[in-house]
Amino acid sequence: MLATCVALAGCASDSGQSESASGSPPAASATIGAPTESALEHVDPAAFQAAVTAAATELLVPGAVVRLRTPQGTFDAVVGTTEQGAQTPPDARTRFRIASNTKTMTAALIVLLAQDGRLRFGDPVSDHVPDVPNGENITVAELLTMRSGLYNYTDAPELAAALDADPAKVWTPREVLDIAFAHPPEFAPGAAYDYCNTNYALLGLVAEKVGGRPLGEQFRDRLLGAFGLTQTSLPAPEDSTIPDPHSHGYLYGGTSYALVDEPYPDDLQAAARAGTLRPNDYTDQNPSYATAAGGAISTADDLATWIRALVSGKVFDSEYQQQWLGGLRPENPDTPDGQQYGYGISFQRFGPNAAMYYHGGELPGFNSFIGYDPDNDVTLVIWTNLTVSPEGKATAIAMLPTILDQIYAGLSLAPTPTPTR
Repeated sequence: MLATCVALAGCASDSGQSESASGSPPAASATIGAPTESALEHVDPAAFQAAVTAAATELLVPGAVVRLRTPQGTFDAVVGTTEQGAQTPPDARTRFRIASNTKTMTAALIVLLAQDGRLRFGDPVSDHVPDVPNGENITVAELLTMRSGLYNYTDAPELAAALDADPAKVWTPREVLDIAFAHPPEFAPGAAYDYCNTNYALLGLVAEKVGGRPLGEQFRDRLLGAFGLTQTSLPAPEDSTIPDPHSHGYLYGGTSYALVDEPYPDDLQAAARAGTLRPNDYTDQNPSYATAAGGAISTADDLATWIRALVSGKVFDSEYQQQWLGGLRPENPDTPDGQQYGYGISFQRFGPNAAMYYHGGELPGFNSFIGYDPDNDVTLVIWTNLTVSPEGKATAIAMLPTILDQIYAGLSLAPTPTPTR
């Protein structure tokens, strides 16, 4: 799984259709509503820490960090260790692999390139990347919003087998795209929503073609440097290390358990719960198969800064902020008030006064969530160094309802997010 997402609701528009003839979206700006004090609980640091500890312990998570920012202040809850067999507590500046939270950055770069006039959201992907099946009928907007219909390469059993056989292998975008293109499409372009890492592998190539430079350089110059994200990087494909201070990352069983919804067998669950089976260390598995879809490294500190800047309108000009917000569409047309996905962002309402723009990230070794609620000025980052619990729960996402109950008043049962890969 290269991502984990929740279920949200928000404004929807037909992606790629709101640009004018000149290629500019209608003028508007995102605003942050005044904090609704009645919507928020008073955060008690000890109770907050206890709730996070209990949730992480139940999931057998070796280490976890939660950073919460509200109008009341900043609260960090830290659990466990960055490495099994050692006592090294993580903190908000511990680096980890953020997996599909990278998509928020890849999408932001694409929007900035559109803002520059170098591409349009309605461009066929074939204008920028050759040899994409049906590429003349798949738009950049459909890639951004997971509506291309292309096969998701991380679902392919052959990818997981290759990663297990050679964890150090350096992958190119073309190699993972070849895996995707060897499978038939799932549906016609624009016909439905399907979370698909192939879309963002393609967007990385679009950004490199249009921007004229490697993706990592564009991340550094246009996103990371601009917002002071000094602890964040997109490593070169041959670099499988995580800069210090960093956490190790763990997963029970083989890579496939992190890439697809494959439940653990009963005997593995029992052995993990009994402590007779230890999770495998995936820290140095080369993540180049993920790159634009999920290859970045960051910290809770940086991600809290990033998601707030992105949602509150600091990344794009007012016109393109509106286009970014307007890209949200229901994942299931039968539940228009449910989870929505847009230009590298999701939106979900957890209760009458609780809603977040967010993304999630999941790959072998790590699980994470980043979200910002502009109405109440709440920023939340969760990361763990165990991908899924023995019961198959995406660990950071499984902790989310407990944490939301600590933040929002009257939120008796926050909905459990649905992992996406």
